[in-house]
Amino acid sequence: MNIALIGYGKMGKAIHEILKSRGHHADLIIDLGNAHDLTAEAIKKADVAIEFTSPHTAYQNVSFCLQQGVPVVCGSTGWLDRLEDVKMLAAQNQTGLIVASNFSVGVNLFFELNKRLAQLMNTQPEYEIQLTEIHHTAKKDAPSGTAISLAEQILEAIPRKQKWVNTIAQNPSELSILSERIDPAPGTHHVKYSSDIDDIEIIHTAHNRTGFAYGAVLAAEFLKGKAGFFGMKEVLNL
Repeated sequence: MNIALIGYGKMGKAIHEILKSRGHHADLIIDLGNAHDLTAEAIKKADVAIEFTSPHTAYQNVSFCLQQGVPVVCGSTGWLDRLEDVKMLAAQNQTGLIVASNFSVGVNLFFELNKRLAQLMNTQPEYEIQLTEIHHTAKKDAPSGTAISLAEQILEAIPRKQKWVNTIAQNPSELSILSERIDPAPGTHHVKYSSDIDDIEIIHTAHNRTGFAYGAVLAAEFLKGKAGFFGMKEVLNL
């Protein structure tokens, strides 16, 4: 496959290494210094685009690719209030779209554990819930997209929690997400249920970016030739 890489920071470079190891190539690589090279003519040569930039540019990049009929795998977070717009663009242009807060295989298994644990804990109101996420200092958004996904799964399963807050919760209806920025942490997500009697905790700790990059390439391989909106559940058949 010819995969266009939009965003060539640490994650983009890690994705590039994985795609080469799996027999793919990237004829188009877009970074801050050559954004003008992202043209209709250039992007249409790609089988799939993988977009990892920033909350400020992701929507424009994803929209542009979809308008050219090129399927997109997007891992940028912090812009998902406009997700419905790009889903509509994918449908209008009969192409594919995968947007995920985290492409790691391990994290997506962790999501499934989190959902099941929240369902079990719904009938145990004596437990207070707290999420903590730790990332490197270069991460631009807080809380992380992964932490928000975990929190939304908990809110869906436990109605006594009505919203998440990115601070210590001030009332029982709030779900606390604490964000820490420490180098060189690639990403840790911690869900903790605490009572006077005991604690129940699940933790995912990434050791490097390889897992995220590998999952993004798996998503691109899955998306080639497909139309519609998908998630990592479909990619991993969870």
